[in-house]
Amino acid sequence: MNDAFGHPQSVIVLGGTSEIAREVVTLLAADRCRTVVLAGRDPVSLEVTATELRQSVARVEVVLFDAAATGDVDPTITRCFEIAGEAVDLVMVAVGELGAQETDEADPDRIAQMVTVNFTWPAAALSAVGAHLTRQGHGRMVVLSSVAGHRVRRSNYLYGSAKAGLDSFARGLGESLRGTGVTVHVVRPGFVRTKMTAGRSPAPFAVGPERVASDIVRGLEHGQEVIWTPGILKWVFSTLGCLPRALWRRLPG
Repeated sequence: MNDAFGHPQSVIVLGGTSEIAREVVTLLAADRCRTVVLAGRDPVSLEVTATELRQSVARVEVVLFDAAATGDVDPTITRCFEIAGEAVDLVMVAVGELGAQETDEADPDRIAQMVTVNFTWPAAALSAVGAHLTRQGHGRMVVLSSVAGHRVRRSNYLYGSAKAGLDSFARGLGESLRGTGVTVHVVRPGFVRTKMTAGRSPAPFAVGPERVASDIVRGLEHGQEVIWTPGILKWVFSTLGCLPRALWRRLPG
């Protein structure tokens, strides 16, 4: 249950090896977060992250799942809530794969996997999480979307279109949950310097995961339904969204 100051004490992270999610939990630990459940597919990386967090969080548990297996969504979410063992204050969905547009777009199997990992599994998980939080009467969901989904570009349309779908789904789910005590917060980061983007040329306004985490925590404190990070991207993409398609195509990839 959130403490007297509204700070989450029990957190589930779907995509538990996400560097952004780890930084968010680290910030929450300073505000007395005491239970964290990390869920993901790589047991070694999950345990490394769990070991790091145990230095500041009283209890950190690990659950394994594969976002390519949509049939396991409900058992995975149920397991996470069972392991948490108390009312869950915050669920963070940080599942995703950037992929390689140049080769993936010619491979139907890779296209299917990109859509599954970046949209289908997270969307199904959000629905299941929403049901659990509604039953307990409160809770917040944080969904990592991307500015890539705000207006999809040729250079990354597989990732961008999947994130666009997730972004719309999450905001629609948030509307459906109004009045239940459950809220959904969509995060739209720009280029973030993480292991997922290693080797890629940074886009303008690139930041590290620490900055994104700080913006997320601040956005939650202010009840923001959509959190742009860094904040200037809200105005940049509002402008770019108005460009005619002919000009949009000319922007560097």
